Amino acid sequence: MRIITLIISFLTIASCNTSKNKTNQDFDFTTNFEKSNGTETPTYDEVITYYQNLAEAYPEITIQEIGITDSGNPLHIVTLNPDKIFDFKKIRQNKRILLINNGIHPGESDGIDATMMLFRDIVNGTVESPKNTVIVTIPIYNIGGALNRNTGTRTNQNGPKAYGFRGNSRNYDLNRDFIKSDTKNAQTFAKIFHLIQPDVFIDNHVSNGADYQYTLTHLFTQHNKLNGALGAYLNTEMHPQLEALLKEKQWDITPYVNVWGTTPDKGWTQFMDSPRYSTGYTTLWNTLGMMVETHMLKPYKPRVEGTYELMRSMIEITEKDGEKIKELRSKAFADLPKQETYTVNWKVDTTNATYFNFKGYESAYIDSKVTGAKRLKYYSDRPYTKKVRYQNYFSPTRNIKIPEAYVIPQGWWPITEKLDLNQISYKTLEKDSAISVEVYHIASYQSRKTPYEGHYLHYNTKLRKSKETILFKKGDRIIPTDQKGFRYILETLEPEAPDSFFNWNFFDTILQQKEGFSPYVWEDKALELLENDDVLKIQFEEKKKDTLFAKNWRAQLDWIHKQSDNYEKAHMRYPIYRINK
Repeated sequence: MRIITLIISFLTIASCNTSKNKTNQDFDFTTNFEKSNGTETPTYDEVITYYQNLAEAYPEITIQEIGITDSGNPLHIVTLNPDKIFDFKKIRQNKRILLINNGIHPGESDGIDATMMLFRDIVNGTVESPKNTVIVTIPIYNIGGALNRNTGTRTNQNGPKAYGFRGNSRNYDLNRDFIKSDTKNAQTFAKIFHLIQPDVFIDNHVSNGADYQYTLTHLFTQHNKLNGALGAYLNTEMHPQLEALLKEKQWDITPYVNVWGTTPDKGWTQFMDSPRYSTGYTTLWNTLGMMVETHMLKPYKPRVEGTYELMRSMIEITEKDGEKIKELRSKAFADLPKQETYTVNWKVDTTNATYFNFKGYESAYIDSKVTGAKRLKYYSDRPYTKKVRYQNYFSPTRNIKIPEAYVIPQGWWPITEKLDLNQISYKTLEKDSAISVEVYHIASYQSRKTPYEGHYLHYNTKLRKSKETILFKKGDRIIPTDQKGFRYILETLEPEAPDSFFNWNFFDTILQQKEGFSPYVWEDKALELLENDDVLKIQFEEKKKDTLFAKNWRAQLDWIHKQSDNYEKAHMRYPIYRINK
């Protein structure tokens, strides 16, 4: 029995050693995409196995599980560093980091295949290995969607043969969830993002919309949001460099064609990526972000090949400009909290635009053989090149004064949890403390009539303001604005910001009045109040000059109630307070 046990132990050890000593000769790293001549994309399990084998064969690559997703599966990050150092704190000392996100919409699988080949080609020497840039990828971000494979839901898309679904395991569009973090995917992404702290970020997609000649389009984050030198670098250096490098490789590229229900020949406006989107979120930490949008109608093979070359080009730019990027980001982190004001809302600057030659197709509105109405038809056999107006400048519509800090009462722990997730620093009051603060009151807002990503999103939020001294309790939190998460704090806690926590419904309980009055009781008290307050009585008589108000007895009683001490303070009172500088 002892001899058998020893033999089993020996075989187990030998097996383990054989596995650990596998080299690149022991694996076939030809991808499904290549084997199918550019018509197929791998399943989720095939992608993870591919990277596990790549990491086993090449010590320059490692694969890690981090966190969990709504599907029950963990997210992975795959890191490529020729120096074989995988401690991100050490990496950041000497190198820049490029993070590539794939499969946020798993039907848009171009980046999944392109990144697999790119990692392989770098470690096997086909592509020159970057010296100053470490590349990290999330192989497939929307795992639930990737597991939900089909052949039909990408109605407009030309390949691959089978692919994943846009919604995740709970049917969320993950590229609307970064700031609100309803999903475990987004919560884990935040962990990954703050672990890696990338300098440059790429999110790979496939477009919808108009038809045109290009296979590749790019969607850089809106440069005005970045302010100053960092935004200028993105707009006048990184963007032109990418286009020039791709042109050298004989790949035409154009800004993302943000056109819906019309044609692009008259130009278009740049897409504004607020923090709900991946690049809008990563920008909050001064990361230079862009989306790749390949064209849905082009064959799958050139779409993947174009994505591959674009990522190579972004590596070249990061290699060349790494020190400049580092300095500009450091300056932005240092300078932004010192500003007096911050822009929370933007509009298109119609006085400033970029003009360029666009390669499109002639189009016409013809009679539909299905509905009989007019329908849009593009003619790919009639290409054109026309000068178009691209409105890629935005100007502020709402600036707020930057406070020294915010105060969050401990009862609002869901908000504190999101701050913790994003490594926002704060101090906790050690005793009850009276603090002079600015108070926001929600004067008005509008809401979507239909659900949007699990919420009835608010917009066009307006505020009233007052100053009060409030007794805060032991355990309440003070969040200073002078910290690395400066942008995140203001974009989430200022109600007027489009993706604020208020607009995403996290404070909807304050919008409902909890205490009221019975009219027959309040009638007598209201009369007494008017008789003892001449100013209030004059205001009431003035208010009744409004005909509708004068005819509505309930509205009159309610108005008087809201001017009295009986009216609850919590109604329409935003429960996050500002300590001004």
